[in-house]
Amino acid sequence: MVGRKNIINNIDWITIILYVIMVFFGWVNIYAAVYNEEHQSILDFSQRYGKQLIWISASVVLIILIFLIDSKFYSFFSYPIYGVFLILLVAVLIFGKQIHGAKSWIELGPVKLQPSEFTKFATNMALAQFLSAYNISIKKFKNLVIALVIIFVPAFLILLQNDTGSALVYSVFVLVLYREGLSANLLFIALLVAILFVSSLLVNKLYIIVALITLAIIVYYFVTLRKKLFFKTIIILLVSIVIVIGLNYVLKLQLQNYYLLIIALIVAGALFSIYAYRYKLKNSFIVFLILIGSIAFTFSVDYFYNNILVDHQRRRINILLGLETDPLGIGYNVNQSKIAIGSGGFSGKGFLQGTQTKYNFVPEQSTDFIFCTVGEEWGFIGSFGVIVLFSLLLIRLILLAERQRSSYSRIYGYGVVGIIFFHFIINIGMTIGITPVIGIPLPFFSYGGSSLWSFTILLFIFLKLDASRFELLW
Repeated sequence: MVGRKNIINNIDWITIILYVIMVFFGWVNIYAAVYNEEHQSILDFSQRYGKQLIWISASVVLIILIFLIDSKFYSFFSYPIYGVFLILLVAVLIFGKQIHGAKSWIELGPVKLQPSEFTKFATNMALAQFLSAYNISIKKFKNLVIALVIIFVPAFLILLQNDTGSALVYSVFVLVLYREGLSANLLFIALLVAILFVSSLLVNKLYIIVALITLAIIVYYFVTLRKKLFFKTIIILLVSIVIVIGLNYVLKLQLQNYYLLIIALIVAGALFSIYAYRYKLKNSFIVFLILIGSIAFTFSVDYFYNNILVDHQRRRINILLGLETDPLGIGYNVNQSKIAIGSGGFSGKGFLQGTQTKYNFVPEQSTDFIFCTVGEEWGFIGSFGVIVLFSLLLIRLILLAERQRSSYSRIYGYGVVGIIFFHFIINIGMTIGITPVIGIPLPFFSYGGSSLWSFTILLFIFLKLDASRFELLW
């Protein structure tokens, strides 16, 4: 009894208050988004707001159960829970129901559950368990590979379900690895990959290759700090370019300019490797390999973009990047969402007074596009209020993560921060047209039992660990 009293006293009520406010405000906006004068009762369970009330009530039960379970249960059963949800992800591929092009739902009578939503907290638990184990350092290559396998196996299975948005969420766990000691160089490479992906769709490949070579030369200069060797390398590169261009002209091969530059770079690289070996320029050789890898990735983008992504995903990216416009087709949702948010002005049109909302101009307005209901009916004040709520929640969770005495709790806490942050930024970005529409919900606001339950479990497991932090010292 004493232990339970201590846990109750140590519960972070600030976070719980933020959770209650967000869930309540989310439910109010779901009511507004699907409001029908023929179904005005908030207890009408045939409507989405009535069903959401059931999900909220069930969430309260889940919260109580989470706090009743011993804190050590979560770390002890992290791997089994993770394994169960991996099995469910495989089962979905075989027995699942396809909705909106994604085969990611399991039907249990009248209830539809999306295992990919719950796998987020399961993956977070497994990752925390692995990284908190004795003598595990993320700086060791073997441990990094295992951590990445834990993260990206569920992401791959979800990608097979044609649910790219949910799969992308798992990339945020890389930030958790960074907090636990992952080299910033790897994050730089990840950022470079993202920039190269976008650039490959917008910019001529020749310009990209020239920019990459220029960047590599600058980095190489600061890596070697030996001017004579640096200028020898530049001369080798220039001579290689001249030779390759000359051969192309003499042999009349008519290769495109960027192919000539790549061939010249390979020739120069072969010659440079002799210098790298002779003068033990390991770091310089790594720069060259990264350069070659970056160029190879640039050319692989076309294959990925045209053969891996489906048509509607390509078109959404094209619209976001300004490569095409389709306000009445694939860009309709975003266009109408921006109209709804903009029409709300500073203080909004008022509760249940949104015309875009009332006449269903925005599809999925109670789920992925719930934020446009906030913008239209509550205006800038309401939209800013939602952003403040999420910001306060994320700051509070970071503070809680940093005060943990056990590494498991700290790592799990940062996973919670990363997952909520990703959903928050991408979802709101979708509604205002600054990120691609990838179909992920706004935590605690969007309609849906799977979404609400998964985020509730994710958050309150951490609050349970935090409340028991004086008992958890491993």
